[in-house]
Amino acid sequence: MTRPPPLLLLSLLLLLRIPGPCSGERSSSALEEIATEKEAEESHRQDSVSLLTFILLLTLTILTIWLFKHRRVRFLHETGLAMIYGLIVGVILRYGIPPTSGHDKPLSCSQEDRAYTTLLVNISGKFFEYTLKGEISPGKIHNVEQNDMLRKVTFDPEVFFNILLPPIIFHAGYSLKKRHFFRNLGSILVYAFLGTAVSCFIIGNLMYGVVKLMKLVGQLSDKFYYTDCLLFGAIISATDPVTVLAIFNELHADVDLYALLFGESVLNDAVAIVLSSSIVAYQPTGGNIHAFDAAAFFKSVGVFLGIFSGSFMMGVVTGVVTFTKLHCFPLLETALFFLMSWSTFLLAEACGFTGVVSVLFCGITQAHYTYNNLSVESRSRTKQLFEVLHFLAENFIFSYMGLALFTFQKHIFSPIFIIGAFIAVFLGRAAHIYPLSFFLNLGRRHKISWNFQHMLMFSGLRGAMAFALAIRDTATYSHQMMFSTTLLIVFFTVWIIGGGTTPMLSWLNISYLKPILTHSGPPLITTLPSWCGLIARCLSTPQVYENQEQLRDEDSDFILNDSDLTLTYGDTTITANGSSGSHAAVTSLDGRKTKSSSEEALERDLGTEAPEVMSRGTRLVFPLDA
Repeated sequence: MTRPPPLLLLSLLLLLRIPGPCSGERSSSALEEIATEKEAEESHRQDSVSLLTFILLLTLTILTIWLFKHRRVRFLHETGLAMIYGLIVGVILRYGIPPTSGHDKPLSCSQEDRAYTTLLVNISGKFFEYTLKGEISPGKIHNVEQNDMLRKVTFDPEVFFNILLPPIIFHAGYSLKKRHFFRNLGSILVYAFLGTAVSCFIIGNLMYGVVKLMKLVGQLSDKFYYTDCLLFGAIISATDPVTVLAIFNELHADVDLYALLFGESVLNDAVAIVLSSSIVAYQPTGGNIHAFDAAAFFKSVGVFLGIFSGSFMMGVVTGVVTFTKLHCFPLLETALFFLMSWSTFLLAEACGFTGVVSVLFCGITQAHYTYNNLSVESRSRTKQLFEVLHFLAENFIFSYMGLALFTFQKHIFSPIFIIGAFIAVFLGRAAHIYPLSFFLNLGRRHKISWNFQHMLMFSGLRGAMAFALAIRDTATYSHQMMFSTTLLIVFFTVWIIGGGTTPMLSWLNISYLKPILTHSGPPLITTLPSWCGLIARCLSTPQVYENQEQLRDEDSDFILNDSDLTLTYGDTTITANGSSGSHAAVTSLDGRKTKSSSEEALERDLGTEAPEVMSRGTRLVFPLDA
């Protein structure tokens, strides 16, 4: 064996300050290398088991969703199922697997006045690298997690932000129903921006009172500042009514109610994350960093406006410049579209902006512009790709929520804080919806009715965004308490409020279609008289329309409301509400289509025939106002 030069060997020995090699030390070193390899192999095995656990959770969730859809069960949404399965697995991991590692020995570094992100430790002449996991209070120094498996299933919070959140937020923008969204854009912006700010400050101030009460009764064991309360208000103001929206879509609830709730939740997430960043950026100039400072306050407002506007512009610009000329290669076109969309999030984060805002508006812009420039196959592929990614990422997060209730080691549950948080969330949502709806109705042609307002109030669920914001920083006592409380609020809203959506719709007399009888064709709307349209729809299941391709239109933006659409199927012409308008074409007794007097006069003036749009054999005849 070739030995290194003596001078080099001497230099290495002096550098590492270890004695020269001997037979005993070489043997000990070999044993240590073997042990290290075994530990690495065991760690790899545990990584595989942890990932397999989540894949099995998702698989079980998908199978149960299929069973629920087959049985038409609506009292529990798929996200609630994922949370339940996560809870079950969390209990098994917590109480069914014994500890697999020895107790860590605390070392004292009294000469250092701060913690380091990376630490190099010299152990018998060998250097080992350690990374910072977080602060541990002195009272819990002996309760550090000793189960390696539980450590493996605890993910880095950045995984949620950089990997799981982008497809969820992008899909919300890319699948946006443009017509209904922009028709209610003014109200959506008021709810999302002003409403979220109102909710944040009301919840923050109420929780500050709760914290003062906890301190008075001796239930507060560490510091909890006013800025922490405001941060909790921003975190818990992020709504995620995925359960309610799914039920709305399945029951075909009112389109304006769906647009208001969906649009508010989409923009609300973006506002909440920027608002939380602005609160963190609040730094008074005085000695007390948590005291009120007018200059620091306006600086935080400027930070909010700067981050939001910068993120907005970056998302829009990226969406506009995302064009492809690869129509002949749909696979490459889809891959390039996917990478450009995801890079928007990472580019915004790298530039100091908010990726959630950028990727949201990138999705909205691409749905308007880039989507129309894609090949037909790429349009279908991109929609399906992001729909699948959104489904998997969302259910993964909700499964992890259930798991985190038992695997997270820094939980702080305070009954006073939890009860106060539920009350504050309720009052904050009420102040968010009712006063703003009153002022919006002053300028709206189509008023937001009381039953719609009650449904908007009821539908303020908390979900993935609130969880991701809360788990991102759990280093301090206050943030750990906020995270534990957020987790319980998410559980309650998804299970209780999500499960009560259908009864609430019925109780509030909000119209929706509930097919109950047949799914064999042809559809009853083609065989029953036009005045029986509502009954025909209620007695026909969605399978009828799925089997009749000519009744389906992929671009739902064509469907405006009950009075805007006339659909001709075979020799029968009906409107969306089952009746014929004075300006729509009607069917004569001999089966020939006749025109109204206003259409005939218009054709005589213009010398043209009535405009028709052909879509898969179905003629969509749009009425023209005289």
